Amino acid sequence: MLKDITIGQFFPGESIIHRLDPRFKIVITLVYILMLFTGENFICLAIGAFFTIIAIVMSKIPLKMFIKSIKPIFPFLLLTAILNILFVRTGDVLFEWRFIKITVDGVNISVFMIIRITLLIMGSSLLTYTTSPITLTDAIERLLSPLKKIKVPVHELAMMMSIALRFIPTLIEETDKIMSAQKARGAEIDTGSLMTRAKNLVAILIPLFVSSFRRADELATAMECRCYNGGEGRTRLRQLKSTTKDYVALAIAIAFYAAAIVVNIIMK
Repeated sequence: MLKDITIGQFFPGESIIHRLDPRFKIVITLVYILMLFTGENFICLAIGAFFTIIAIVMSKIPLKMFIKSIKPIFPFLLLTAILNILFVRTGDVLFEWRFIKITVDGVNISVFMIIRITLLIMGSSLLTYTTSPITLTDAIERLLSPLKKIKVPVHELAMMMSIALRFIPTLIEETDKIMSAQKARGAEIDTGSLMTRAKNLVAILIPLFVSSFRRADELATAMECRCYNGGEGRTRLRQLKSTTKDYVALAIAIAFYAAAIVVNIIMK
């Protein structure tokens, strides 16, 4: 399961999506999220799905990587869908037995929710899949730069977000190693009752926290040894420059968003 978590990973490439300005990619991702949550019907989701498919194909990243990003949260999606089916009582009744009552609205809401969250994860994953952590940090800092006028520590915030994304794969790998080591010592992590498994997690969480704090201390020491003093007077190796294709990509995303709004208004 841990190997299926791909959040925060970067896959180098030369696709059109990889070459887009990271600032535009962040804005496009925000527009995409608005597109999914503005729509209140399946046609709007179809528009979002079409946009997602186009972006995935253009990124040239294997589809299995996006499926991997969904697998860890699939049990939670399934549980939420079951709860919606059981507790939404409006609409025509499809099945009824004692206290169990399944309605058309319950099924529609469950399917709609699963599709929306799946598209959200797949589309948002493109941002980290096609953008390196360093470039993403620069883009976030440039987008938030107007906040410097009101004394907001923009550089520090961007650096923290970048480090958090960068260390997600590292912590996942560390967790997998700790679990393998504990199993080799005879720990039964995957067996027993729910309470037993919860207690066995202590043997994983304590070493993981110790390792995380050690890595954080090593990173802080390395930054101090390199005379890191924040964003004051800092220069960048790569300067961000927008091109025509960036504006075209943003215009396409806005057009899809506008189409979702129009469909949503018409279908009300």
